[in-house]
Amino acid sequence: MRIKTYVEKVPGGLMLVPLILGALCKTFAPDAGKYFGSFTNGLISGTVPILAVWFFCMGATIDLRATGVVLRKSGTLLVTKMLVAWLATLIASKFIPDGGITTGVLAGLSVLAITASMDMTNGGLYAAVMQQYGTNEEASAFVLMSVESGPLFSMLILGATGVAVFEPRLFVGAVLPFLIGFALGNLDSDLREFFGRCVHPLIPFFGFALGCGIDLNVITTSGPAGVLLGLGVIVVTGIPLILADKFIGGGNGTAGIAASSTAGAAVANPTIIGEMIPKLKPIVPAATALVATACLITAILVPILTALWAKHSGRVIAETDAGAQRLTTKEVI
Repeated sequence: MRIKTYVEKVPGGLMLVPLILGALCKTFAPDAGKYFGSFTNGLISGTVPILAVWFFCMGATIDLRATGVVLRKSGTLLVTKMLVAWLATLIASKFIPDGGITTGVLAGLSVLAITASMDMTNGGLYAAVMQQYGTNEEASAFVLMSVESGPLFSMLILGATGVAVFEPRLFVGAVLPFLIGFALGNLDSDLREFFGRCVHPLIPFFGFALGCGIDLNVITTSGPAGVLLGLGVIVVTGIPLILADKFIGGGNGTAGIAASSTAGAAVANPTIIGEMIPKLKPIVPAATALVATACLITAILVPILTALWAKHSGRVIAETDAGAQRLTTKEVI
């Protein structure tokens, strides 16, 4: 059976399929972890430890030895994405209560969900799309996007807008595994390759653990809000990213719209931040469900919109066999 092949046909499947399985477990067998105990309970309830290892390995994969064009392109997209997420969080904090919206079509929507969905680009999706519709330098711009991975930027944005207050030690604790991995990966290329091999295999594990914290009833009630959030991510972040790519990054906007997605790893941020700020814990399940929905919506629509934009811009699509092979082997997270 080619289970992995079928899973990968789902946008963000390596994250979303295990997450859905975990949500089914939470909904229909909420005490399964306690019942089985031991290692099974560890897989079900071990979100933070699994993410800590994944975050360390992610840091090890980042190589600073990139060309100026790559750094310019990725830096432009990274800074623009962060500024837009900060501005969206600032505006949302003026209208959305601390406990999130509890009634209506937008039930479940919170500032935490907005921040987590907007401040991280799906780097794998971006790289795969730009290999087909962009240049090699544009496709390689995902290298700095890995810096967005994890809760650090979400914490900075929430802190800067006054939504939450984080002690300095919590910032250090959130980024320390990433920095250690980053240092080791750049000091020794063998370690970069060694730890880098763990990044993708860990995704289903923390996806399942995250799902085990989501009751499907929450997804049902927050479904419309999640769809609207996903569409909002594309519009709110996509327009500034297109403009930044054209006028600062030296592109034609294709890279900008390719970066207007929500990363699969962003699904973990509400849980991590909720562990640090107890007052946010009650909104974590709904925020996680919304971010997961936004990830799925953007993973479906962003490649389509990028293709349409590239065609509109007159960009030639790379259709070589080698390019096709690179696209099929690229993991989208």
